[in-house]
Amino acid sequence: MKKILLVFIVAVIALYAFKRLVVEPYLWKRAISTPEHQLQMGSFIFSKQSGHNGSQSMENQYFIFRVTEIQGDHVRLAVVRQLRAGDQIVEGDFSTTKKAYGELKDNINSLVATGISRDDLYGRRTGRDPLQIDAYLLEKYPALKTSRYYFEDVPAYRRNRPVPQDQMERSEYFSLVYSKKEIIEHGRLVAWILNNSPEPELSNRSEKIDLILNRAVGVAAQ
Repeated sequence: MKKILLVFIVAVIALYAFKRLVVEPYLWKRAISTPEHQLQMGSFIFSKQSGHNGSQSMENQYFIFRVTEIQGDHVRLAVVRQLRAGDQIVEGDFSTTKKAYGELKDNINSLVATGISRDDLYGRRTGRDPLQIDAYLLEKYPALKTSRYYFEDVPAYRRNRPVPQDQMERSEYFSLVYSKKEIIEHGRLVAWILNNSPEPELSNRSEKIDLILNRAVGVAAQ
């Protein structure tokens, strides 16, 4: 009986390893080669991760990103979230809710996610409340009248610029910049970081990508 149980456990472990090491990488590479799931400017990247909830227990956290720049192995992402309205609290500074995560997956072709410049988003030039929907944003970005979903966009004049030499500017440059190779080949987010060194290096941490989605052909990007 013990021998049968041992054989069963070994078989389960072998099947699990085969699924993780062979089946999942194959399915990922097949999917990412299709127009619906390939990595490109404007792609939405969904990543469900496990993290601490402020105590000793773990919980799922849900992240949605928009690809705003691709240059060499550098893929810049922006978080897709919702602007506050009045005193309404938007959960999480970075992650989103499970409900919103599922809704955006199912409605990618009808979703309006507005790209907003950093200056407008944080009210640096106008003295407005940051991350707050108001008359100024509604006038400048009319799409917000339809949906409060937004992401921090990279202005055209700042895209594909060389990596800055100034250390402070380099730190800002590498915020939310991930390896294109790791995304395509392994389906995971591995950040480029400055780790007490002037030269960037890949982080030793990675987060699994749940899904990459693009709009259907003929559907205008927002």
